[in-house]
Amino acid sequence: MTDVTGNLRASDVDREAVSERLRIAAGEGRISLEELDQRLERAYQSKTYAELDVLIADLPTNGVLASTDEPLVLKVRSGNAQQVGHWVVPRHITADCAWGNIKIDFTQATCAHSEVTLAATCGAGNILVIVPRGWSVRVEQVTTGMGSVVNKVTDAPRPGLPVLRVSGHVGMGNIKFKHPRR
Repeated sequence: MTDVTGNLRASDVDREAVSERLRIAAGEGRISLEELDQRLERAYQSKTYAELDVLIADLPTNGVLASTDEPLVLKVRSGNAQQVGHWVVPRHITADCAWGNIKIDFTQATCAHSEVTLAATCGAGNILVIVPRGWSVRVEQVTTGMGSVVNKVTDAPRPGLPVLRVSGHVGMGNIKFKHPRR
């Protein structure tokens, strides 16, 4: 990588994301267990994005996980729903919130897609979306009534990491996109 992004310092979250991708590649038989150990050791010692990118450069962006493409649908009328922890991100997500709250946290999720679409509808409730640093959030085709859409994901996107494309409608509620706390 010759651009400036490759020289930026990587975080623990970045190192863990690459490590997870390496584990998946080993599980798919793309790399041996011995090579997995070697690459994991290098991943945890990496200081920059460029050092991490080298470790996954020969792996496909969309592996076997891409075939598990059943959409995620979260619908809430007056309660709460959340998708957090370790989970596999599908290509399409629907979040429909009338009066309650929905939380979608991609921080520990495994995503094999370069783009993920989120169709978000929010009446008087709240939808909170947390994405790892390096992800890009593009709010496209979202209409609002009295509510608001707040996108705090303003860092430069990292090449090769997913883009979250958002469409939908907000009535009196709120949709917020942010990074996890440091």
